[in-house]
Amino acid sequence: MSEPTTTVADVMRRDVTTVAPGDSIASVARLLADQGLPGVPVVEGGEIVGIVTEADLIAREADVTVPTVVPFFDALLVGDAGRDFDEEVRQVLAVTAGELMTSPVYNIKASATLSQLATLMLDRRVNPVPVVDDDLQLVGIVSRADLVRLIAREELAADAPGPSAAG
Repeated sequence: MSEPTTTVADVMRRDVTTVAPGDSIASVARLLADQGLPGVPVVEGGEIVGIVTEADLIAREADVTVPTVVPFFDALLVGDAGRDFDEEVRQVLAVTAGELMTSPVYNIKASATLSQLATLMLDRRVNPVPVVDDDLQLVGIVSRADLVRLIAREELAADAPGPSAAG
């Protein structure tokens, strides 16, 4: 896929937009839409405390599925195969970034390989991923789109014709 020396630092965006826990959902949604971002870290006191993503905003608009309660002798069984009810309610009622954000956040170090990044994104279903330095300070952000752009560049370079022998 990639050269082994290519790291997250080589593909991350260094200009990271952040929001505060008290920022409104409306301002966060406008920020994501205006800047074409898949998500934005929530920072408080210099520390990443969460992330609000497109998925969080979309989940807020989804129908809440109330679990089915089934009486069984002297007990009540709650049957539900869908999303977590408490999580759904939390998202629907959220009015600030701090209430809507996903926490804890999966971060990745700038020195990590692209294979490690791809594995994190796929295994944990996260996008984007905040990038931190060795002191766990936010230094960038990387999205699936950033990784796809790199793959496209590498594939184009691999497909490019090499120098031909003159003869």
